[in-house]
Amino acid sequence: MRPLNVLDWEYYHNTVRDWLIALAILGCVFVLLSIARQVAHRRLRRKGAADLPGAPGADSVVATLVRRTRYFFLFAVGLVIASLDLVLTPHWEHGVRDVAIVAFLLQIAIWGDGIIGAVLHHYIAGRSTPSGDDGGDGGAASRTTVAALGVVARIVLWLMIALIALDSLGVHITTLIAGLGVTGIALALAVQNILGDLFAALSIVLDKPFVVGDPITVDGLGGTVERIGLKTTRVRSNSGEQIIFSNGDLLKSRIRNFRRLRERTITLTVTLDQTGAPDAIAQVPHLLREIIEARPGVRFARSHVTVPTNQGIAVETVYVVLSPDYLVFMDAQEAITVALLSRLGDVGAALTAPGGVTVIRDSMTAQGRSTIGVGQDQPSSPRQS
Repeated sequence: MRPLNVLDWEYYHNTVRDWLIALAILGCVFVLLSIARQVAHRRLRRKGAADLPGAPGADSVVATLVRRTRYFFLFAVGLVIASLDLVLTPHWEHGVRDVAIVAFLLQIAIWGDGIIGAVLHHYIAGRSTPSGDDGGDGGAASRTTVAALGVVARIVLWLMIALIALDSLGVHITTLIAGLGVTGIALALAVQNILGDLFAALSIVLDKPFVVGDPITVDGLGGTVERIGLKTTRVRSNSGEQIIFSNGDLLKSRIRNFRRLRERTITLTVTLDQTGAPDAIAQVPHLLREIIEARPGVRFARSHVTVPTNQGIAVETVYVVLSPDYLVFMDAQEAITVALLSRLGDVGAALTAPGGVTVIRDSMTAQGRSTIGVGQDQPSSPRQS
């Protein structure tokens, strides 16, 4: 015979009073957690962190976690707390546990997905490139590559969560993992070149040896970077054609990035006629120093007479052009060369003649015309013996 008080009636080993108390606990926990989520979200929004997932600092991570907290997770927390006040059969205990595990793992996956997105957004928006320019096509290429890598990271995350969930629910995943491992190895062997280029693209995006718009040379081939893809990098050569490099092969090569050039160090070698007077030859380094120091935007380093050779006596001069601009370098080199050619005869020295030609000078022709260009062979019209 049932008791007269309805609250004392018993269902599934618990009285109606116990069920109502558990239901009240569930409702209170769910409501309190929902209010706490809303309050935290509003405070973070006032600070600006909730709307800027890429903003640096801990507020961005906290804002991402709060914003992506789902109500089913709060309900599952309340359900677990409410079940502690009840006497449940093993079947129902397992049911509540399974629901809590699935909800918890699903919430972790959602949090992880949000954190991956926040990190990628922060990387693209907040980090400048080593070349000082991440905008334009370079920024678009970086965003495309990073977004693709983000997709891969999310796929790995969800696969791991799914496997953990299946294992927690009692599903034997050993065979599944073994099958996935064998399949993964077979796929990796089949597409190892593609995977190598993919990881090379990741290295290029993260390490940034170059970005879109940088002038580079690779194994004698040079041009301006047009696009950095997941498998290939496209470079527009100076002659107009497009050169396509595999990302893997590109990182194995020696890359020269001229955008990072801050100044140019030039070694100028002048070969003098060995029949000239020693005093005249000794004055050439001083002459070169005077010419270089008079040129704006150029820093003199050194100038010395080196050992004699079969071609003549070499004077090696080193100077620095204080600009990476190639036109500035060429203008400085032209001015220095012309000044040297016009003043070399003033000190009584002359450039050597081309190979195989002997130049004979007397006292009247000691200050004659130069017979070879600076740093390169040029024809002249010397008197031959």
